[in-house]
Amino acid sequence: MINPSRPNPARTRPGLLQVLSLAAGLAFASSGVVAADYVQAPGSTLTFASSFEGEIFTGHFASFTTRLRFDPQQLDDANLDVTIPLASATTANPERDDTLQGGDFFASKLFPQARFVATRFRHLGEDRYAADGTLSLRDAKHPVTLTFTWKDGATPVLAGRASVDRLAFGVGGGDWSDPGMIPAKVAVSTRVNFAPAP
Repeated sequence: MINPSRPNPARTRPGLLQVLSLAAGLAFASSGVVAADYVQAPGSTLTFASSFEGEIFTGHFASFTTRLRFDPQQLDDANLDVTIPLASATTANPERDDTLQGGDFFASKLFPQARFVATRFRHLGEDRYAADGTLSLRDAKHPVTLTFTWKDGATPVLAGRASVDRLAFGVGGGDWSDPGMIPAKVAVSTRVNFAPAP
């Protein structure tokens, strides 16, 4: 029984209860925080490098789009989605570019775009990360890992590299399948500038 001559703690200390309730609410809200969403900004690049009979050549995709959900503290919620129109590939060599678009390589009329989607991210230390995803190219899908650095800020920058086995995707078939002529592994690099998604 409450002694009427003594104050009831629950009535005399409402401020403490309100603070505890507010703290619990903030903790619950923070647990639902998700990573930030970004879209590709101008100045981004996507390049590739290989060689033909020992002569190194490079190229780039003049057009590609990237969407990213990323926060270094929320890697479980991260997502990367890159779409690449294959017809935009150029190596500054018209004859080679025509060959790349043909049926032995990209077959871009049948398969107009490639796509890379990653939903598993790993922290490699400091500002380095890995995105484990799936590349869809021609009529094949295979796992590819993009390793990258992340520069945070108002306009974040992702700078990454990957190695793609062209033969696994049927790129460079027939007479071109000899890795002594064209290496099986193609080096891909990208630098993507980001802006907050609208």
